[in-house]
Parts: sequence; C-alpha cells; structure tokens
Amino acid sequence: MGGFFGSIGKHKCINDVFYGTDYNSHLGTKRAGMVTFDAENGFNRKIHSIERDYFRSKFEDDLDKFDGNQGIGVISDTDPQPIIVNSHLGRYAVVTVAKVNNVREIADELLAQRMHFSELSANVINQTELIALLINMGKDFVDGINRVYRRIKGSCSMLILTENGIIAARDYLGRTPIVLGQREDAFAASSESCAFPNLGFERLRDLGPGEIVRLTADGVEVLQAPASRQQICSFLWVYYGFPASDYLGINAEEVREAAGRCMGRKEATEAECVCGIPDSGVGFALGYAEGRGIPYRRAVLKYTPTWPRSFTPSNQSRRALVAKMKLIPNRAILRGQRVVFCDDSIVRGTQLRDNVSTFFDGGARQVHARISCPPLVYGCPFLGFTSSKSDMELITRQIIRDFEGDDKANIERYASTGTPEYERLVAEIARRLGLSSLRFSTIEDLIASIGIDKKCVCTHCFDGSSYDPSDIYAEDHK
Repeated sequence: MGGFFGSIGKHKCINDVFYGTDYNSHLGTKRAGMVTFDAENGFNRKIHSIERDYFRSKFEDDLDKFDGNQGIGVISDTDPQPIIVNSHLGRYAVVTVAKVNNVREIADELLAQRMHFSELSANVINQTELIALLINMGKDFVDGINRVYRRIKGSCSMLILTENGIIAARDYLGRTPIVLGQREDAFAASSESCAFPNLGFERLRDLGPGEIVRLTADGVEVLQAPASRQQICSFLWVYYGFPASDYLGINAEEVREAAGRCMGRKEATEAECVCGIPDSGVGFALGYAEGRGIPYRRAVLKYTPTWPRSFTPSNQSRRALVAKMKLIPNRAILRGQRVVFCDDSIVRGTQLRDNVSTFFDGGARQVHARISCPPLVYGCPFLGFTSSKSDMELITRQIIRDFEGDDKANIERYASTGTPEYERLVAEIARRLGLSSLRFSTIEDLIASIGIDKKCVCTHCFDGSSYDPSDIYAEDHK
C-alpha cells in the first residue's frame, strides 16, 4: 500500500513532515523518504530502508539537515522515493501511492522515444520515476498528471513538491485517499487524517477523485475539479486504515464497530466471550460483542513492545513464525470457554489456522471466527494491501479449483452471498482452518456500515466489480 504526508507553511516544516509521515507507517514496510525545499539550498532528500527498523529511528539523526518551509514524506511498500526531477516544468520532487500494472508496456514506449530510467533497483523499474516521466511529457503539471490518469492501469495518488508549493493529485477514481489539513500557520496533505490532531491541524476536506490542488503557505488552489465518478477502496475501513482516521468524513473505527453490531444482532451462536485479533479485528469485535450481548475479553494479545506492526514478511516460513510470535494467547481466559474471534479478513488462511490451533491448545472449548468483510475471491489489481502475488494464493480460489477443477469456474456464484456455492465455500474454509464455525460479513452489510452508495465504493476483491481509472478517464474525455 503506502502513505504520504506533505506540509507547507510560514515556518520550518521538517517537524511536521517527519511526524506526519510517521503517522502513515502502518501502511508500508519497505522504504521511506523525505524531501524539503528552500530557496537558498534547494531540495534536500533522504531515503532509508525500513524493512528491519522503524521510520523515526531511521530519520531522527537527519532532521537538522532539512531546511525550508515546505516538504513531503512517504512510506512506500514499493519503490524508493521521493524522486527528484529536473525538466521543462522546473525542478520538483514526487512521491506516489500507486500500483501500476502496465509498467513494462509504458516503459517500452518511453524507451522507444529515447527516454531513460535511472532509478533502477535489482533491474526493476521504479514506478514513481515512470510516473514522473509521464508528468514531464505534459505542457504543465496538470496536463502531465492527466497523462498519468490516461495511461496507467491500476491506481495512483501523488504529492509533488515544487519551488512554488505542493501539488496534490488524487487517483482518478479516488481509490486511495488524500485529506487536507489546515493550521493557523500551515496547510498539509496526508493519506491518513490521524496524522493531523497531534500536529495541530484541523481536517479541512478530502480531495475528490481526480482532483488536483496546489497548497501554498496561504491556502489551497484548485487546479482541476473532481471527476464525475468514485470508487474508494472498501479496505480502508476494513483493514489498512488507522482506527482514528476518517475517509470522506467516515471514521474507520465507527464503520468496524457498526459492521460488528450488524453481524452480532443476526447471530445465535452460544459463546462466553468475544475477542478481536489485534489490531484491525478489535473494532469489529467490540461491535459484535455489543450486538450479540456477549462480553468482550482479551483472550489473545499482541506483544506491542516489539511487534507493533500488522504487516508481515513476504517469505511464507518467516511470515508464519512472525504471526505466531507477535500474538500471545491468554490461557486464563481461554480455558474451557466458547470464544468468538473476530478478524478483518482471510487471505491464505495460514495465520488464522495457526491461531486456531493455538487457541485450542490454550484450552478453548470452541473457536468461532467472524470476519468483518466478505470472502476475498478476486485479487486486487489496484492496491497492494496483501503480499499475494497470485489469485491462487487466496484460500477461496484454491477451494474453488479443488471443487470445480478450475479456480474461475462458477466464480460469480461462489462470490454471491447465500448461494449453495457460497455456503459450501464458507463451510470448507471453516473445515480447513479447524474452526467450530465461520461467518463473513456480507457486502450489503459492509456497504451499509460505511454508509455511502455501493457504486462509490470499490468491492472488486469480493465480487469482481470495478472500473479501471484509465477507461473512465477515456469516457469522461471523449
């Protein structure tokens, strides 16, 4: 996934950029970077790996080297960023939250036009540099950003630090958020609104899909009005959004609790207590406990002193070990109890299966799982919210293949709540994970909990319904 933060004001900005970027750390684990600009010293950039350490500890020693009243920072799960560019548009730095599925195709076209790529890592094209090259082909920044919207397959939101302010541009269908903040002496843009309160910013508004604005020390200038359609990612509220963050003015934790209450009120499962799998399962579990009328108890805890993050390594054996190490069962609460465990999603099922075994070993009499989103049946082509490289890593697709001989056979029916195929799929997941019972939220209940029209929310990973932003851009600009 990834997240970014930018600030511009009347005073030195580095503290805002440093702490604001840090509040996006839950969104990525690979690279982080910051860049500031001041008229005397120009651009100053630092990039560090955060795969084995945390953002703050990597950058604290660099802070006194940054000057200027405007800057941007990024937490990236993809390429090293920010990229600094010198072109006919002037000097600028850019950070992105993006997933570009046609990188190779665009790169080949640009290379055929005698352009070059300099930010290669392990012979992999840096997609942020690719986006910068597309921007450079425009007559101005707005024209260049629209070239990005028109050409890429996937999604892209970005911040551009120029000599004359910060340009913020949200993905053309708004799949990833950009929220604006205001303080008496500064303006800010962030992927997460939770970055604002402790820095003294008030949430101003969200950028609309495809909207482009310029932030200066004096205000916000709209360079391009929002597009006509939106499909904001539902997983903001299900999983990767921080509980204190709002998207379109809708709080992540309130949505999780609402979805939990909705499921709890429909349930008749007998249990002594409810527990959330930390961290993103907790809000849903609190709502479920309220709706079902069963006490919430911490039957499993996350060891936060050294395992504060929810993201895990891509290596399967290491991922399994990390999943086991960071969660500690509370045997005193588990012993002899029927426990409902709430989690945000099931991807491969490996982690939950190991947890279920641990809970039974800890003395639980029954282990029921309640999941705050529908089954993941389709891989996401727009955001990297899991480390899955193939749809066949999804437990649902493996089961469909085992049932049908083809992982795509009757897939629409397996993704449709209440069909015989759906019920068979859920029962088989429960059997393979060793659960006493399993229930998923329905798409209808999730959308109702979010509280906006389904056509404005991307639910591709659940039902395969989505638009590609480049296709919508083409329709809007016929």
